[in-house]
Amino acid sequence: MRVFVKSLHITAALFLLLMLNSSLVASATNSGTTYELTKWQMEWASRPQAPAPGTEMPSEIADGQAWTTVDGSQGRMDLPPGISAAWSRMIIPELHFTSPSLYIKTLYALHVKVFVDNRLIFEGDRSFIKDNYSLLLPLDSGDSGKMLYIWTETLQDRIGIKDKVVIGEHSELINNYVKSGLMDVILGSAFIFVALVLFVCVFYLNQAYFSSIVALAIVIFSTGVLSITYSPFIYTFYSYLGNVSIVMLDIALLSLLPSLTFLFERIFGSGKCAVIRRFRKFQVAYSLFCLAWLVINGLSGNRFVEFYYFISTNIVGLILIVQFILLIACVIIFSVKGNKEAIIFAIGFGTAALTGAVELIWYYVRKGDYDLVYWKWALVVFIMSLIVILGRRLMLNHQMVIKYSRELELFNNELQRSEKLEIISELAASVAHEVRNPLQVTRGFLQLLGGKSHGAEKKYLNMAISELDRASNIITDFLTFAKPEFEQISVLNMNEEFHHIESIMLPLCHLSNGKMDLNVRGELWVKGNSSKFKQAFINIIKNSIEAMGEDGHIEIMAYGEGNKVHIHIRDNGEGMEPEVLNRLGEPYFSNKTKGTGLGLMVTFRIIEAMQGEIVFSSKKGAGTESITTLPLAERPDASRSL
Repeated sequence: MRVFVKSLHITAALFLLLMLNSSLVASATNSGTTYELTKWQMEWASRPQAPAPGTEMPSEIADGQAWTTVDGSQGRMDLPPGISAAWSRMIIPELHFTSPSLYIKTLYALHVKVFVDNRLIFEGDRSFIKDNYSLLLPLDSGDSGKMLYIWTETLQDRIGIKDKVVIGEHSELINNYVKSGLMDVILGSAFIFVALVLFVCVFYLNQAYFSSIVALAIVIFSTGVLSITYSPFIYTFYSYLGNVSIVMLDIALLSLLPSLTFLFERIFGSGKCAVIRRFRKFQVAYSLFCLAWLVINGLSGNRFVEFYYFISTNIVGLILIVQFILLIACVIIFSVKGNKEAIIFAIGFGTAALTGAVELIWYYVRKGDYDLVYWKWALVVFIMSLIVILGRRLMLNHQMVIKYSRELELFNNELQRSEKLEIISELAASVAHEVRNPLQVTRGFLQLLGGKSHGAEKKYLNMAISELDRASNIITDFLTFAKPEFEQISVLNMNEEFHHIESIMLPLCHLSNGKMDLNVRGELWVKGNSSKFKQAFINIIKNSIEAMGEDGHIEIMAYGEGNKVHIHIRDNGEGMEPEVLNRLGEPYFSNKTKGTGLGLMVTFRIIEAMQGEIVFSSKKGAGTESITTLPLAERPDASRSL
């Protein structure tokens, strides 16, 4: 649990660090002057017109008459059918820089050649389907007014410069060049680190959460890999890793989709008609199908690259949109039902799904002339919500374990008490009657002898009779404990019962220099046996009287609340320590010199037989209070009153 919480803290810290770094990058501005070229000319070309290997530009291109002016602010031109290559050209403005450079943030192509007049200054050729180039090309001060030619070739549906061309000081433009896509790499690395932490944590958590945590780790890891491999940073500075990056991107995407659906299923269930489970199985099958074609295309030397691109990009994009819509609909249903986890999930996933769906739809509307940008940051919110949900579940599970442990301890104590009570019950039932009869006979003979005795002899006989009476009372307590059921049950008027108890115990209270106050609010009725009821509360009051000191005071209060009767007996006696308080009612436990512990034990059994419960609270030196709760009964005339 602690390891998981630490991973959550690390995730939050990394997220804040990334947001801070992003704001610093966004706030960084160039102090120098730059030129932005938003218009240039384009000419469509076929493969035979591609420049031959070498450093010279074909002369027929410069003399061509089919150039069309393009405004970059209006978006790129649509690629005509059957055309896979194009030329772009622009005049380099007057260069007033120490080290002039030309920066193109986004150029769509697989094969690129850049010429200044007849001089080749850049050439790039990619054997993998990643057509996003970012170029920083150094220029000479003598290139002012010369014509810049860019030849581009592709296998996809977009080609050429996306927005604009920037010309400025090399030392300033290189900052933008290096930072292009760098945040994606940092964000993806943070995701991968968090996923690895979760993979380690999973071995220290309850096995019931193993599959959920693993699925979450795969989702986070896949998101990190997608963020890194989708970034132009890798293909710009580590182009030799291009093929590996494309493969990793596809594997990550094909792992993310079913893992996300499985995690949703683990949190919220399979949904109506098991639609979530069925969709997840379809995703697993389709992902395996795409992975199989990935292997086939790789082994065949990219002979099936166009078909593979169609099934792994276009179709998967549509499946992703369907997944977003399906999960959002399920989340809305669960949220309406008041599921707190669904509300948290709705916030995170709703942000990610809405952002992803809008970007994908816009990608298809623009026919591929759009790079997905915001989905990574929306996924940060979503992953945080997943971590919060699983963390909340672990916390609730931990609380339930603590609760069950406490209840188990209480049940164990109650079981031990029940076992002790059962032993005493069996002992009392088997011995009490046999012992009581000889005691009564012996007491009768002692009374006869006492009537004929005088002086010290009579005194000793009276002491013997007193001790026999005490033994008889103990036997009576045993019998009451062994058989707490009432032979006669009636509806008892609490006012009458407690006034009778008061008349019995008040003289004893006065002998101890104490006072007793009785307060019975309203007419209260309970079901039980009158003699047993009196015995139970006489035992409690007697203990309070014996615990009193000078200026002792006992307060008896009874009132009705709902369908219960509450009886409070409070004294200002010497009180009890917590360890003594916890043992009240145990057989043979008493803090009095001649006590047997049977009095309170019998009281507990009588209250229990009346379907009630009794609780003691005490503080050493501040007195003791007992709170007895009994079911409220109806008046004998069937009218109920408090």
